[in-house]
Amino acid sequence: MASAPVAKTPHFALHRLSLDAVEGESTLFAQPGPWLGVLVPKRWARRAVTRNAIRRQIYACAPDASVLPRAAHVVRLRSGFDKARFVSASSEALKHAVRAELLQLWLGAESRGPLGGTSHVA
Repeated sequence: MASAPVAKTPHFALHRLSLDAVEGESTLFAQPGPWLGVLVPKRWARRAVTRNAIRRQIYACAPDASVLPRAAHVVRLRSGFDKARFVSASSEALKHAVRAELLQLWLGAESRGPLGGTSHVA
């Protein structure tokens, strides 16, 4: 999380850290392949039902492990969804909006290359 996001959308940010070890250092994770983490703070999604629905959508929308570069990826919710528009804590409309934005996020990260710099998708 110390580095700048690889891609951003209005509600999400994708952070990436390479897992390749520098000579003389141990690797961060013992198992090879990409890692995916999710950060959905209570600050932006007060209800547990909403946080879990968003978390499930993030895992469902993530690209296949064969497509992702060998890195630790963290998808972070960086702002809340409008409560007036999404009244229900876990509505189909919210799930569709989250999924659409996550697809934009992954496309933005893909356009920057395997371990590229920052991409801002609006």
